[in-house]
Amino acid sequence: AFCRGRIVRVPKGPLIRVVGTEVAIPCSVSDYDGPSEQNFDWEFSRETDFVRIVSTWDSTFTSEEYQKRVGRGDIKLRRSSNDAVELVIRNIQPADQGRYKCSTPSTDATVQGNYDAEVQVKVISDGLSVSGSKARSSMSLRLSEGDSFKLRCSASTTSPEHTHLHVTWQIRSGSSWRDILSLTHEGKFQPGPGYEERYRSGDIRLDTGANDTYRLSVSQASPADAGAYRCLVSEWVRGADGSWQKIQEKSVEIAAVSVQRTDVVISTSNVSVTERDSLDLTCNITTDRSGIFQAEVMWYFSASPDDTLSDAQLLLSMDHDSVVSDSTLISLSHVDRNSYRLLVRDVDVEDSGYYFCEAAIWVPLHNGSWHKVVERTSAPVSVVVTALEPDYDVFLNASKTPKFSDDPTELNCRITNVQDTEANIRFTVSWYYRQHLPGDDVVPEELLASMDADWTLLLGDRGRERIQNGEIILSKKSADTFSLRIQWTSESDRGDYFCVISAWSRHRNNSWVKSKDVTSASVNIFWATQDYTLTVEAVKLKPFFVAGHTFEMTCKVSSKNIKTPRYSVLITAEKPFADQSSPNGTTRIISLNQDSVVRLEDWTDQTRVDGVVLEKVQENEFRYRMYQTQISDAGLYRCVVTAWSPGGGGMWREAVNGLSNPIQIDFQTSGPVFNVSVHSDSPTIYQGEVADLLCIITTEGMPLEPDDMSFDVSWFAVRSFALDREPILLSSLDRRGIVTQSRRNGSSDLSLERISPLEFRLRVHGCEDHDFGNHYCVVTPWVRSATGVWQREPDIKAKPIFLSVKMDVLNAFKYPLLIGIGLATVIGLLSCLIGYCSSRWCCKKEVQETRRERRRLMSMEMD
Repeated sequence: AFCRGRIVRVPKGPLIRVVGTEVAIPCSVSDYDGPSEQNFDWEFSRETDFVRIVSTWDSTFTSEEYQKRVGRGDIKLRRSSNDAVELVIRNIQPADQGRYKCSTPSTDATVQGNYDAEVQVKVISDGLSVSGSKARSSMSLRLSEGDSFKLRCSASTTSPEHTHLHVTWQIRSGSSWRDILSLTHEGKFQPGPGYEERYRSGDIRLDTGANDTYRLSVSQASPADAGAYRCLVSEWVRGADGSWQKIQEKSVEIAAVSVQRTDVVISTSNVSVTERDSLDLTCNITTDRSGIFQAEVMWYFSASPDDTLSDAQLLLSMDHDSVVSDSTLISLSHVDRNSYRLLVRDVDVEDSGYYFCEAAIWVPLHNGSWHKVVERTSAPVSVVVTALEPDYDVFLNASKTPKFSDDPTELNCRITNVQDTEANIRFTVSWYYRQHLPGDDVVPEELLASMDADWTLLLGDRGRERIQNGEIILSKKSADTFSLRIQWTSESDRGDYFCVISAWSRHRNNSWVKSKDVTSASVNIFWATQDYTLTVEAVKLKPFFVAGHTFEMTCKVSSKNIKTPRYSVLITAEKPFADQSSPNGTTRIISLNQDSVVRLEDWTDQTRVDGVVLEKVQENEFRYRMYQTQISDAGLYRCVVTAWSPGGGGMWREAVNGLSNPIQIDFQTSGPVFNVSVHSDSPTIYQGEVADLLCIITTEGMPLEPDDMSFDVSWFAVRSFALDREPILLSSLDRRGIVTQSRRNGSSDLSLERISPLEFRLRVHGCEDHDFGNHYCVVTPWVRSATGVWQREPDIKAKPIFLSVKMDVLNAFKYPLLIGIGLATVIGLLSCLIGYCSSRWCCKKEVQETRRERRRLMSMEMD
């Protein structure tokens, strides 16, 4: 198994070949050294001596008796790879029977393995004969689609060897031959590509008969079966290695078959008929079948030309016994031997679509039964049924037009000049609105409402809510007049209105189908209006006041061109220290709507819920009060007033908005100035230790007593080296001494305490990795004024300090190291004890020394 050497291989002999055929003897070499492309020498021997035939590397290698055949190319070498060639002998003769030796010149560093191999070639006579049913040229068959035919081929061999025949029937399509069915040399039937299903169904068979005949039977012939047929026979012999080898192949053309296709066509192309007329279509079957046959015809209808038979509707059918299925308005008649007529009376618009017929041809069998041989479907024919449209006109006029807002509007849509209408015609209306714009701008229309054929009202998006509330009323005043009434017309209703009258026709199945739409001319609803004006003036009642007093202002409103207006008021403030959540720094404080309902907007100070009041003094005057004002209330205060006018149905609609002049609250104070800083003695700590962070408040300016100052302190952390993340609230302490902590995920804990009037300490107990980051405190000072009122100062944010948390390597590994050293020492001592005991008591041997005689002199060897 570990040896390696050059191996030259040729097929295991003997190789049996037929005289006159081309023979290819392969030779390959493996497990060699040297270049990848190897050379080969071929020699031949009939008895003992070898004669040189051809070589891949030496042109003078060929012996004299083979030079002519090699020069003509009758004998040549064909290289298949770098390590394999084939010896090709064309038109092999009995004299070529003998031993062939393949040799490879050595390119190895050491000689090991075999460098040549021999194979025995045996040449036998040609005993294979193949012929058709007739000795002369192939015959011609003309068939109709669905017929059956049989072809015969004779094949035999007189070979002295035990050979097997492989018979294949083929058909020529174009310039190539395709396999139909084969009887292999192993006795197996093998259908060709595309013939598997027909072979399993029995439409294609291969039978053997007497006198070495092979019969191909084809049932249900189709146009694809037209072409030239041949019988291909090959002779196979089993080699010495047990594999089958093809030694020769012969073929003979048997017949040329033509198949006449059966087509089904409708005599007319696209058809257009008028409603209530008759539709006449003829289905023609094109076939040259002369024998007895019967046709089965079925007519189908589909809405799309791509529908299959399963999706289409079966109209009428006639079986091969000429039995027609029953129908009232549709009839099917047999015009002549190959024509079938479909007649549809009193067609309707619903009959528009695609018509096609399917025909099947049945032939009688010997037992008297009928067999279907072919089935075809025609191309669809488009049929368009033109509806009988009624003739009428539509006129739209406005019986009531608004002169002012909230006046009613009424439009009447009338059907005029009705002609050629039948009793089964019904009219419905659809109302549309189009906004009127100056110039040539195109505005799409909006559907207000429409009626279906069964008088169902379909509402559009624009007028849905108003129609449901009864503000827009749709009615039918008479058989030819439809009405649209807007109870209270607003400015948004100004524009163009038009109506569409739809005519619906009743069909045979009592369904209604729209046949025509007529659109009226548009009517413009418009009235002249004057622009609304609204003026708001804010007045400060007390020109001077200090913090803790009451701020009071009034808003006086005047308006023009608004009918019986009502006002809603909103008080806003623009503060220099406005909340970031307020857009543009504006805070909505309190509002009063047109029904005098007061509502707190963004006033979130729970300690001063009743600190603001907004009341209506007169119809056009409003007063705002703020009790116990604080320094944080400084800013600009305005009145935002909205004028409302009464709309339809007791609803109020917005007319115009107004904004007052600003009133400023500015406190002139010389109180103290507060500063905040964060300090830590140990900003870098180890895990498990306690981190101390101090929030220190300093004051400048006017000194205050500690009892007159109070602070809200909140601690925040940003879990990053840079301040690029959202801060996390850790803990807070309000001025009443109530501590609030946020929820934590780790095992560390927090404590927040006041250690002096101006110092607050945050402790992180049992620090962990996630406690690192930038930490800072936010302080809200509260100062008590001379009147005893606590005033809130602006928030002060300290500069952050970074807290680092490290791991104590010595403490982390102290106990594991001690335990490891202890265990190692114990195990070492135990091992020494076991070794000592074993050597002392278990492995003790008695050694007996041989006694050496005492001599005065000892030889050198003994020494």
